[in-house]
Amino acid sequence: MRTITNVRLPHPRNHEGDENLWCISLDNLNRIVEINPIKSNPLNQGQDWKGDWLSPMGVDLQFNGGMGINFPDINNKDIPTLFKLLDHLWADGVEAICPTIITCEIIKLRKALQVFREARKHHHDNRCKLLGAHLEGPFLASERRGAHPKEHLCQPSLDALSARINGFEKEICLMTIAPEISGTAAVISRLKALNIIVSLGHSKANTKESQVAFNQGISMLTHTFNAMPGLHHREPGPIGSALNHGDIALGLIADGVHVNPTMAVLLHRLAPEQVVLVSDMLFPYGLKDTNYQWNQKLLLAEKGTCKLEDGTLVGVKSPFLDGCKRLAKWNGTPSAAIWAATMASRKVLGERRPIQEFLKGQTLMQLLRWRGKLNGDYLNWQHAA
Repeated sequence: MRTITNVRLPHPRNHEGDENLWCISLDNLNRIVEINPIKSNPLNQGQDWKGDWLSPMGVDLQFNGGMGINFPDINNKDIPTLFKLLDHLWADGVEAICPTIITCEIIKLRKALQVFREARKHHHDNRCKLLGAHLEGPFLASERRGAHPKEHLCQPSLDALSARINGFEKEICLMTIAPEISGTAAVISRLKALNIIVSLGHSKANTKESQVAFNQGISMLTHTFNAMPGLHHREPGPIGSALNHGDIALGLIADGVHVNPTMAVLLHRLAPEQVVLVSDMLFPYGLKDTNYQWNQKLLLAEKGTCKLEDGTLVGVKSPFLDGCKRLAKWNGTPSAAIWAATMASRKVLGERRPIQEFLKGQTLMQLLRWRGKLNGDYLNWQHAA
């Protein structure tokens, strides 16, 4: 048995987490057996972390590909590269991803789901996990489709849903839809019955339509601000409705391009317990910055962001936890930023335990140690063991 002392645990309301220091007891396998608050003066016994944070690894709910693999195009021959990608993600501090499949042909979608099913059979320790897939489409608003191919968008219906997911229902985690489109109510009901999380995205929903959607069971916004109406003082739209509702997860891409840092900070300050960092990672992740062919279009990958020639934002290629470091610097809230990258996504997936209870039983190898300034000017991470 050994201890590490003067440890901080991330908290969505930054300073509430920073005011508390913890003592962590480990067994001989480096597994956490006890987490106790330090009531008064910091302890000097054991390994002194001097206020560093301990957190789970990152979980990314929107990951479209990497190392040259575009998930809608994945096939069995890509599995060895997929394993390399998952190993690379673990090294980058990411424990799990929802492999995201944007709007595509039905045959491609079902093939991708089959490949992920096969790849999950070969998971092992110290490799990023493939959670259930995130289907981003095809029930999206054409006017807000962004880079999604218009020819593969589809009118929502139970038949259209079944044609895509029949036989894979238990291997889908999340689906993004535009709830204002006729037919989505039945689709939302069916997805909720299957325990699939439903997210609003690529939508032109107004305030009333968004409120109805949240009451029907939609519980998240996909890449908040992007591909949806903005936050307006006369028409709050889906963002204002989600903030007012109070328990809607707000997916946020923190690359500084998809959302201006000022808007990211405002959102985070308004709803620190709702913001969930996502990467919207694209296939150039793990590759160099250059131009790529993507869906018969030229994709420009530069400074961590991917765009089409016309300036349409497509995704990101910088590591997921870089977004956490950016948010911490912009907002001066490292604890809350760490929470948004590591615990908030788990809450979306159903984790409701306090972080100290969640960490018990885990080994340091599964966790991250964060060192930085309390104002967020500097924040970095390493594997805790």
